Amino acid sequence: MLNSPRPRAFAARLDSRVESAPLARHLLRAYLAGHPAGERYRDVAELLLGELFANAVQHAGAPTDRLIEVRFALVSHRLRLEVHDAGAGRPTLRSSTLDEECGRGLFLVNELAERWGCCPRAGGIGKFVWALITPAPTCP
Repeated sequence: MLNSPRPRAFAARLDSRVESAPLARHLLRAYLAGHPAGERYRDVAELLLGELFANAVQHAGAPTDRLIEVRFALVSHRLRLEVHDAGAGRPTLRSSTLDEECGRGLFLVNELAERWGCCPRAGGIGKFVWALITPAPTCP
């Protein structure tokens, strides 16, 4: 019996700073460039990764010396993004007014991801927020 290949996954730990978000997106672009259909995920994936990373930095409530881990994997034609942090707070959707300049990140995740959720991390410290992204349709 042939074993099916395991999906190639990527993980990196980055400083818990807003300035690390561009590096996270760069790593995602590099990961997707190694896949034949990677460009079909890129735009939505970069946007959602940026939002999830920013939320981890701003709302985790973890000590500033803790790292944020990002993970990417293509599984069954879906891109799975994960952002791990050491904070105990869990993300919740909320409505924002037209005047507010922030608070729409999780709304974007909810609208653009096929599914998303939040789970406790192994070992009981922190959580991870994940999102599944479907590929954009190809142009005829």
